[in-house]
Amino acid sequence: MRVVHVTPTMFGEEGLFGGGERYPLELARAVSRQVPCRLVTYGSRARRQHHPDGLEVVVLRARRLARGHPAHPVGAGLVRALDDADVVHAHQLHSRVTKLALDAATVRRQRRTVTDHGLAGASTARQRQRVERFLTVSRYSADVLGAPPEHTRVIYGGADPARFHPDRCDRRSGILFVGRLTPHKGLDRLIRALPAGAELTIVGSGGHDPAPPESGYVDELAALAAAAAGHVSFAGRASEADLPLLMRRCSVLALPSVDTTCYGKPVEISELLGLALIEAMASGTPVVASRIGGVAEVVADGETGLLVPPGDVAALGDRLSTVLADHRMRAAMGRRARELACDRFTWEACARRCIASYEELLA
Repeated sequence: MRVVHVTPTMFGEEGLFGGGERYPLELARAVSRQVPCRLVTYGSRARRQHHPDGLEVVVLRARRLARGHPAHPVGAGLVRALDDADVVHAHQLHSRVTKLALDAATVRRQRRTVTDHGLAGASTARQRQRVERFLTVSRYSADVLGAPPEHTRVIYGGADPARFHPDRCDRRSGILFVGRLTPHKGLDRLIRALPAGAELTIVGSGGHDPAPPESGYVDELAALAAAAAGHVSFAGRASEADLPLLMRRCSVLALPSVDTTCYGKPVEISELLGLALIEAMASGTPVVASRIGGVAEVVADGETGLLVPPGDVAALGDRLSTVLADHRMRAAMGRRARELACDRFTWEACARRCIASYEELLA
């Protein structure tokens, strides 16, 4: 079979540094190690690349962004890029790119699968009918989409255990956060919950075009950091080489996502999966995270990490203090986290689940 993955937004400088952008790239790379695979996406200029693992990447030129949003690029070449596909696997159900890909694949009688990463919007009944398999990143994601169970397979996501692994010397310290600096991630709660004397490293940057009052959120975080009980450093974006090192050198990864932001705005969809959690676990690092979205499907509470009610500053601070103070607990949780990640949450395992679904459709 030949598989073509379609994603509207590149991962990296030309696109966004987010889980919804990294996921299609990592999955397509893993799929390409088992069957021929191409990834089609959009950027500032058209080009074609070949990765050492066999993945072909076709970047189409985005002439403009519909509604000014990076998930809705407009440009020529998508239909042609699907020419030789047996299976079209589109990412972001509510993207105009996915709609076009599904329309073209339906006319050609190519098999059609979709993985959603939480892009807001609506899809028509006709568009959903053209999806033969919803390959969701969690059971929670399937519920949010209202995906029909008979046409849904949960494939989760992963980490590369060769890149994300424990450090032999195991010299660990401090708390790490990795993600976008946006209100729904709950960083303001994390800074307020920081135990006295603890060090927190924040890796990430702001989200796409936030509206007031969210536009001042990063400045508010800086003010909170200045008054925090511990030490807070903003590291900006981490390179692909530096991120695994940060994951295995911290004592604990924190993911304090909330269901209501500090501005009182409800968060409709939060943490469909949590790739940073999986990467930390593969690194032998325990996690403290909000019990929200699909997080509980990844983190075994009390075994590979600790879960807290979203937005509960006192509980978050207590769990962080507990993990930081107990070396034996950290070590035991880290070992179990690594075992679980290697058993269930690798990109190779995710690719195998995908390919099994493709084969169902082609049978």
